[in-house]
Amino acid sequence: MGKPVVAIVGRPNVGKSSLFNRLIERRLAIVEAEPGITRDRLYHDCTWLGRTCILVDTGGIDFKDEDDFAASVRRQAQIAIDEADLVLMAVDGQAGLQELDREVGELLRRQKKPVLVVVNKVDNVQMEIDALEFYSLGLGDPVPVSALHNRNIGDLLDQMMEQLPPQQDLAEEEEGIRVAIVGRPNVGKSSLVNKLLGQERTIVSDIAGTTRESIDIILEKDGRRFILVDTAGMRRRSKVDKPVERYGVIRTLRAIDRCDVAVLLMDATEAATDQDAKIASYIHEAGKGLILAVNKWDLVIKDHRTMKEFEDMIRGAFAFVSYAPLVFISAQTGQRVHEVLEVAEYVTEQASLRITTGRLNDLLNEIVERVQPPSKKGKRLRIYYAVQVGVKPPKFLFHVNDPQLMHFSYARYLENQLREAYGYHGVPLIIQTRGRAEP
Repeated sequence: MGKPVVAIVGRPNVGKSSLFNRLIERRLAIVEAEPGITRDRLYHDCTWLGRTCILVDTGGIDFKDEDDFAASVRRQAQIAIDEADLVLMAVDGQAGLQELDREVGELLRRQKKPVLVVVNKVDNVQMEIDALEFYSLGLGDPVPVSALHNRNIGDLLDQMMEQLPPQQDLAEEEEGIRVAIVGRPNVGKSSLVNKLLGQERTIVSDIAGTTRESIDIILEKDGRRFILVDTAGMRRRSKVDKPVERYGVIRTLRAIDRCDVAVLLMDATEAATDQDAKIASYIHEAGKGLILAVNKWDLVIKDHRTMKEFEDMIRGAFAFVSYAPLVFISAQTGQRVHEVLEVAEYVTEQASLRITTGRLNDLLNEIVERVQPPSKKGKRLRIYYAVQVGVKPPKFLFHVNDPQLMHFSYARYLENQLREAYGYHGVPLIIQTRGRAEP
């Protein structure tokens, strides 16, 4: 199922966003003393001892407040609970057990989901003893922490990871190339899947947000098996009005995490947007193969320069994933749709390329001879040897005298030279360094 999801819920002003920031180790959620600050739901990877989950911050649940905003927050929190593999119920150790905590606890008991009661703002041993009163919620032993002072956060992370379902190796899932069709709402994702299948197997509608679940569909083509994943549309949080669409994003992130290749579908009539670039960035950071696909190409008025102009525009907007193949298609007419699976198969092969250590270091000698490594304060970077340590995505480890001397521009030069020599089309390359004194 990709990365498991952990939702943080609770009544207003118990420190949910502070806890979220502490667990992801960065200040992403806005933290204020005033209740109701968290409006747009936030999600981010949380990693501990080699395991990663998607952590979701939610707004405060208040059953007594009946205005539209409070009702919307409750609906959003409920959807986050529905999506979650584990729920962290945050409570305030300084304020003690409140009636609203009991109501939230009752809501969670009815969900039959694993729950950890996290007693926040616990700053000393006596407060840890006092926190035992939250045992009466009937949701297990409370975990006393202080998000502000980083108290017992490691213990909480240990318990979180123990409660999450075991990681599933993609090799245990269906054999075949897993292709996720992703993009903003209403760019034609379901239409593309249907055209690839040659029949209507998913709902097609011109209403943005029709696809609410990520749907796996097996397709056999020319003796090769593909698993197509049709996903809900991703849009900017400021544009996501319906709570279901907010959490459709989580499902889409899961689909990307599980795929071999992601096809980022864009609308030719709208060109590239900032949100398209954000989705591409997530695919890149996840280490997945990437294909840029411009849909609705049949609706564009063309001359002999049109495709080149579009390509230049898209390459400029997606310069950080310049390795990604670009295809122009029409899911409506079927124009060049067959290229999507052909390129997906090619990208998967590229992601699995492995260079022998001997050939890699012969190439490395040529690369270094052409452009000398950088130096800093009279000390020059020395690269002793390199080895490819992984595939999907390809990962290279460079043994050097001092990793601090590896400037990002030289790392980019090394990447470009590797691509020029061996291709690696459609996949990110990971370049790591290890100093001589490092184990």
